[in-house]
Amino acid sequence: MEALFLESISLPSPIKLNAQPYHCTRSANWCFSSHYNVSTASKNNKLKPVCCLNSENARSVKALPSHVEGLSYVLTKEDMMTLNNVAERDTTGKLMEKDSSDGIGIVKCLSGKVLFITGATGFLAKVLVEKILRTIPDVGKIYLLIQAKDNEAALDRLKNEIINKELFKCLQQTHGRFYQAFMSTKLIPVAGNVCESSDLGIHPSLVNEIASEVDIIINSAATTTFDERYDVALDINTKGPSRLLSFAKKCNKLRLFMHVSTAYVNGKREGRILEKPFSIGDNLAKEIARKSKTHSGSYQMLDIEAELKMALNARESFGDDEATQKMKEMGLERARNFGWDDTYEFTKAMGEMLLNKTRGDTPVVIVRPSIIEGTYKEPYPGWIEGFRMLDPLVLWHGRGRLTGFPVDSNGVFDVVPADMVVNAMVAAASSKLSSMRLRSGIDVYHVASSAVNPLGTEDLFGFSLEHFKTFPYKNSKGMPTNIEKLKLFNSVEDFNSHIEGVGETSTGSTSQRFKKKLIEQSKHLAKIYQPYTFYKGRFDNTNTQKLIDKMSEEERKSFGFDVRSIDWKDYICYTHLPGLRRNVLMGR
Repeated sequence: MEALFLESISLPSPIKLNAQPYHCTRSANWCFSSHYNVSTASKNNKLKPVCCLNSENARSVKALPSHVEGLSYVLTKEDMMTLNNVAERDTTGKLMEKDSSDGIGIVKCLSGKVLFITGATGFLAKVLVEKILRTIPDVGKIYLLIQAKDNEAALDRLKNEIINKELFKCLQQTHGRFYQAFMSTKLIPVAGNVCESSDLGIHPSLVNEIASEVDIIINSAATTTFDERYDVALDINTKGPSRLLSFAKKCNKLRLFMHVSTAYVNGKREGRILEKPFSIGDNLAKEIARKSKTHSGSYQMLDIEAELKMALNARESFGDDEATQKMKEMGLERARNFGWDDTYEFTKAMGEMLLNKTRGDTPVVIVRPSIIEGTYKEPYPGWIEGFRMLDPLVLWHGRGRLTGFPVDSNGVFDVVPADMVVNAMVAAASSKLSSMRLRSGIDVYHVASSAVNPLGTEDLFGFSLEHFKTFPYKNSKGMPTNIEKLKLFNSVEDFNSHIEGVGETSTGSTSQRFKKKLIEQSKHLAKIYQPYTFYKGRFDNTNTQKLIDKMSEEERKSFGFDVRSIDWKDYICYTHLPGLRRNVLMGR
């Protein structure tokens, strides 16, 4: 078993420690074991931290105080994954509490750590990378898994889609002419794909390097299309995390595996939904029926391997012309059969199940954001890339193309800004590294607003109306578009009747072909958004709130994610929508 020898440590006698190594420099760790007793008396009554280098060379730092006695202990690899607090005993031998003003110790925890991040060119991962490099510049290398044919192509994508993006302008200003050099030393592009079964398709020359260096793996790769092809969604969202976990188990220094999921893995659950992990085979349809006391007959057990085989066989049986549509229909049908609303949330839930089943003693953190939208404050307010979930609705309304929509008028949209999600991820990772709880356990965090600061559906469209009345969208001729309050419908069927009636009675120069296309698009939006516009669940965030409570005041300022602080009118009217128009619609 891999071990690290500790020398020169002074301890009272006898003693059992519960403390974890934490990074103090780029090459050294303060090391303590949680599972050994010291029977040798010491002249010094305080526990002295011993700074040791990494396990590859297993040396101890020589520059120690002269009064510290030389004792030797062996730390196993498991011992090296314990707490990040330097515990001390007073003169009576009683353990002294860690100074709460230190908070979690986020910067200290992550300084020097080497990360491996998937989905690196995605919206959320970019915000994460920027945040880490800006606030923790002493972080070690960050390997970025990028889908590309080779490392040269991955490097091109890194430059074009990350390094040269406006998102990183704060870092550009900080480092000036040394910006490119700084980024090239920190960010290492890795050509690969979570859909590849053999070491994620990474070139063999890089596999050993990554496996010997990485401390933290963060999985942000996913397909977020609600009605994705079933086979595609299973490959990425369900099998992808498991493939990455298999790779993680080859990483000798790995201390944490973080998986970005979605709060909507909770499917058709209603009421207050707790932050609990899934177990293999969980069937939400059965769970919901039992709670509502409508349970009758038997429910099919969710067998993930059977689902994978079913999707593979179906794909091979369909002709090329019909495969895409048939596979989409299959995904929606299977999801609803087991108590989920769509293929996206169903396959993400199965991905969580497989992680929990196969994690072994790997420390796992699952972060479940709700609807992620543009940044709240960092690196600057309103940064967004591409259309997120809410954006098609509010933009169609703002452009006058949507006069009504099926929405629960008493419902909420559970929205959270991207920078708050990233801050929660950084805090959760650091907390796991420094936690006195079970190291190999699984922690789940909802980063969501519906339970503590809900954004009402009527409020959202009211704020949208106010914004576009004040700053109207201009058509191709430069003329402002006049819009009215969105009419809300209690069902998709009522909305469809309304939109067809509008199409039949509307006049003007708009062609009938365009009207027909608009009607079909509106119906499609109504259908795929129905599970979210009529959602009855509220995501409990007790674990997330406890995480906030552990943070110091300084950490809350630098890594804030308390959604209770959001003023929704200000965010929607003056941050998110202006950012969306500036970054996605190019100022229109």
